[in-house]
Amino acid sequence: MATIEEQIRDIEDEIARTPYNKKSQHHIGRLKAKLARLKDNLEARRSKGGKGPGYSVKKSGHATVAIVGFPSVGKSTLLNKITNADSEVGAYQFTTLTVVPGEMVHRGAKIQLLDLPGLIKDASKGKGRGREVLSVVRSADLILLMLDVFETNIRVLVDELWTANIRLNQHPPDIVVSRKNRGGIGVNYTTFKPSLDEDLVRDMMNEYGYINADVVIRQRINEDQLIDHISGNRIYVPAIVVVNKIDLVGKEYLRQLKSKRLRGWKVVPVSAEDETGLEELKEVLFDSLELIRIYMKPQGKEADMVEPLVIKAGSDIGAVCDSIHRDFRRNFRYAQVWGKSARFPGQMVGLEHVVKDQDVVTIIVRR
Repeated sequence: MATIEEQIRDIEDEIARTPYNKKSQHHIGRLKAKLARLKDNLEARRSKGGKGPGYSVKKSGHATVAIVGFPSVGKSTLLNKITNADSEVGAYQFTTLTVVPGEMVHRGAKIQLLDLPGLIKDASKGKGRGREVLSVVRSADLILLMLDVFETNIRVLVDELWTANIRLNQHPPDIVVSRKNRGGIGVNYTTFKPSLDEDLVRDMMNEYGYINADVVIRQRINEDQLIDHISGNRIYVPAIVVVNKIDLVGKEYLRQLKSKRLRGWKVVPVSAEDETGLEELKEVLFDSLELIRIYMKPQGKEADMVEPLVIKAGSDIGAVCDSIHRDFRRNFRYAQVWGKSARFPGQMVGLEHVVKDQDVVTIIVRR
């Protein structure tokens, strides 16, 4: 009987040699579901086996950014320039053998950056301690993909992260699966023309062990997105691209690089060595993490405009209360807000009021 590894190779070969079209969609969809299930089983088996020394990093600050790149692209230099870290720098591969954290303070936010060992091809299969590196990446709030200006094959990095079940700049597909005791697989779509027919959805669900369930699909999806949902172990993380060593090229080379090789990515060109572009990078990191600053104003006193409360964009007054102390929500009476989210200065609001960047807030609690 073929091993899991052999079954995986056979299915990958069959998918590679099968042209994708309307007629083959059903066959390829079932193969992809079976392949994903086998890979999940293989990874689960490896996880139960003996593990080598891993990387343990305590998260700190308001958010964590993982710096991911090939060896010797300047990750350590960048970390040293924009944080309080002291990461070893050398002009040879694999200088960084552990995870080195550093803290960047910008617009009142404390952002932790992690300098990781260089990622190489087949890192997701364990090469170059890739699994340990990728396990740290999975816990990050943002991934900074760092490239050398002369080595811009971002596809290798993206593919390794994809294989490790990390989805960049994507949102989880809007799918709801409810198990039931009988009745087989029921498939329902909301008001759009489905991209996967009901029979294919049922067969892919069956490949993953679902026999009786209701599936509601609320957006157009492909086979990979359905697999991602039913697997349940995918991580969705925003990412930006930093191109280092721009001091070695001209503006036209850089323009073509951004418009062709890195089209569709948010690209920040820098020279870590001479500190070009680092202030812009700090701004992009803050904005990409979707952080906002709230200035607290004690009742009857002036607002503290020096030390803001940093929270995620889209947060409400309830989240502001939770960030201060858990008793604030329980004893909450009302809040007053000055700033972009208020209809007028000092507006009285409740827990559900959504705050905006640089709002001034007073929380009134029961004594």
